[in-house]
Amino acid sequence: MTTASRPTPRPGVLDIEAYVPGKSAAPAGVKLHKLSSNETPLGPSPKAVAAFGGLSAKLELYPDGSSTRLREAIAGRYGLDAGRIICGNGSDELLELITKAYLGPGDEGVFTEHGFLVYRIAIMAMGGKPVVVPEKNYTADIDAILAAVTPRTKIVFLANPNNPTGTYIPFDEVKRLQAGLPSHVLLVLDAAYAEYVRRNDYASGLELVATCDNVVMTRTFSKIYGLANLRLGWLYGPAHLVDALNRIRGPFNVNGAAIEAGAAAIADEAHVAGAIAHNDRWLAWTTAELEKLGLSVTPSVGNFVLIHFPQTPGRTAKEADAFLSQRGLILRGVGAYGLPGALRMTIGSEEANRLVVAALTDFLKDTP
Repeated sequence: MTTASRPTPRPGVLDIEAYVPGKSAAPAGVKLHKLSSNETPLGPSPKAVAAFGGLSAKLELYPDGSSTRLREAIAGRYGLDAGRIICGNGSDELLELITKAYLGPGDEGVFTEHGFLVYRIAIMAMGGKPVVVPEKNYTADIDAILAAVTPRTKIVFLANPNNPTGTYIPFDEVKRLQAGLPSHVLLVLDAAYAEYVRRNDYASGLELVATCDNVVMTRTFSKIYGLANLRLGWLYGPAHLVDALNRIRGPFNVNGAAIEAGAAAIADEAHVAGAIAHNDRWLAWTTAELEKLGLSVTPSVGNFVLIHFPQTPGRTAKEADAFLSQRGLILRGVGAYGLPGALRMTIGSEEANRLVVAALTDFLKDTP
């Protein structure tokens, strides 16, 4: 028997490529405009900030392990059963809990080729096999997903809208996907950007969860609510799934400040409306201005755009990224998503959006 010289991770762990967040630094002396992580330029609701500060006198106390106040606030906002809601340390934790509960060694988890990187990590962390499905025009292909399902499939992940492409699937197509899946396969609808979508044929999935035993929807407070630093997410699922996840989640997985800030944020509908209005204006403006420069932009319904660059030396995505970074404009390289020729840009403040367009004008003008 061979004895290892030090503790060794179980097989498969070291095959996982760690998640690398978007850059968050600019050169010394240059004003930073961080447009790499899809954070809201409006910041959180003042009511959420006040609620966060109110916890300063209670830091020695454990939080409510069931996040009751927050779950009830979410339930009241959407007309849901609070007993079918779980809150987590970001929606990432909830995606990992789902995988931990429903997928084991050798089982398959399905997602699309430009889907969120956490899906692959969560699947591989449980010894499962990631099954990557091709997209059409940077959009999930329902028929291709259904064709990829095998007897070993346990979970199908669908980001809707998708990050980093910004594309979405109409609700009728989501329902067709659920109807085509075996009843024992869990459909996970990741709706992190749902609040930004202004399309009549879109729905986050609450209706489907309410009527199906094999659908769960995850959401986040990191985007439109501006609470990314607190790490806060929630899911709505069938009672049997919520029961299973509550058995394995940490007993105090959401901190008290996040609970209070989240409850205040979701009640401040005026602040959310302001964020939506800002995004509607500047998403359209930024897309149009970038296209005027001759750049291809994937149509987005989120708070970001995917910008495609030519392969011409001097005009590539990597070179554009370096050029923008020197001006303090930090976008997201998406090579890890299989998109080495593109950059993802968060819709930022008016100043930031205009600066990116001006900088790319100079970049394209100054190169051959």
